[in-house]
Amino acid sequence: MKRNWMKKGSKSKLAGVLLTSVLLVFSVVGCGASKDTITIGGKNFTEQNILVYMMTDLIKAKTNLKVVTKPNLGGTLVVSEALDRGDLDLYAEYTGTALTVQLKDAPMTDPDAVYQKVKQEYEAQKKITWLKPFGFNNTYTLAMTKAAAEKNGIKTFTDLVKQAPNMTLVCEPEFLERADGYKGLETAYGLHFKSTKGMDAGLTYNAVKTGNADVNDAFATDGRIAAFNLVSLTDDKHFFPPYYAAPVVRDDTLKKHPEIADALNLLAGKLSDETMQQLNAKVDVDKQDPKDVASEWLKSQGFIK
Repeated sequence: MKRNWMKKGSKSKLAGVLLTSVLLVFSVVGCGASKDTITIGGKNFTEQNILVYMMTDLIKAKTNLKVVTKPNLGGTLVVSEALDRGDLDLYAEYTGTALTVQLKDAPMTDPDAVYQKVKQEYEAQKKITWLKPFGFNNTYTLAMTKAAAEKNGIKTFTDLVKQAPNMTLVCEPEFLERADGYKGLETAYGLHFKSTKGMDAGLTYNAVKTGNADVNDAFATDGRIAAFNLVSLTDDKHFFPPYYAAPVVRDDTLKKHPEIADALNLLAGKLSDETMQQLNAKVDVDKQDPKDVASEWLKSQGFIK
């Protein structure tokens, strides 16, 4: 029978069986390799890019894991949903964003209380762990040129209320819809601008600098506030919650690779507001590569060689 089977030109069948076996072997090897690979994502702005590369470099240096890096994925909902689906293993989130956007809770002002709240709720609802915060608070603010602020006597959000009906606000599209964004400011302060325009976060600073807009939503740790001679207005009613950044990691990923927590917690409390502002400025003002900025800072602090 064996001789007849071969005579019927079934060498192609044998080749097919062998090919299938080879592919199966490679498939198993590939699956094994993927277990030692994690994916880190990030939102689409400078600070997130820097944090993505910092976390990537640190995990590569302190563990045996391979890392796939996916910066600039989009806004909060895009990145958080990718984490929920398992397309990502981790990214850096902000406590205030998690509280108001993800959990849809009312804003809180105490930083520790906000952190504990989101940490507990993410674990219970999402099976996601908050690691220790990096140290800086990238809270939202409103910014305008120093010259315009001085001319109109505007120092606080309340001062801005009277002038806003004659002004244009430029901001991220996400900010217009967030409860801790423009909608919330309208309610808390009665703040209404003549017009609003959504655009990429990086473009808003230049729009105000060049006089194409009057006010922008700004990040407190953004280096362009000082570099572009802008001024951050005071949130005198403390509307914005604290936005301390920290890694958020899927529980199933941490269960497989607990060394991730050990590596990333080395950054706990190491990045101050001033440090983050300086690093952001290197990218946005000096036009350095965020990957290089992240690596150089880690080396300067002795985290990597």
